[in-house]
Amino acid sequence: MVWTGITATGKTPLVFIERNVKINSEVYQKIVLMDNLLPWVTQHFAGGPFILQQDWAPSHGSRSTLAVLEAHFPGFLDKNLWPASSPDLNPMDFSVWGMLEGKIAGKVFATVDDLKAALEVAWASIDDGYLRRTVNSVKKRLRACVKARGSNFEILL
Repeated sequence: MVWTGITATGKTPLVFIERNVKINSEVYQKIVLMDNLLPWVTQHFAGGPFILQQDWAPSHGSRSTLAVLEAHFPGFLDKNLWPASSPDLNPMDFSVWGMLEGKIAGKVFATVDDLKAALEVAWASIDDGYLRRTVNSVKKRLRACVKARGSNFEILL
C-alpha cells in the first residue's frame, strides 16, 4: 500500500506500507501521521496555516487518531465537514492516483522494490503546476456537487 498527500504547493513523500501490515489506528498514527506527515508539514508550511483533509478510512476516525489530529493538525476537516466516500471531491482520487498509475502503466516490475523505485521516479516527475491546478479544481467541484444536490455532478464541470 502507498500513502501520500498533496497541497497546491507541494507533495509529501510516498509512504510505503509493507504487504502484511494492517492499517489500524496505531499504524496510521505512527507511520503516516507522526513519522511522515508531521515532519513534512512542519518543514513545508513552516508554522503557517494548512488544513488536513483525509478520506476517513476507519483508522482515520478512531478516538486515538482524533486525539493525534487535534494535537498536531489543528483545523483538520472532521467527518462532519468532509463527506466520507467522496472520491469525486478528493483530488487524490479524482486526479493524482490516476496520473501516478498512468506514469507506470504497461511496465513490468521484477520485484516490489523495482515497483517502488518506479513509483518514486513517477512521483518526483509530477510538477507543482499540476498540483496547483488539481487542488484549485476542488472549489469548482464542490460548487457543482452542491448544485447537483449531491448527485452526479461531473457533467456540470
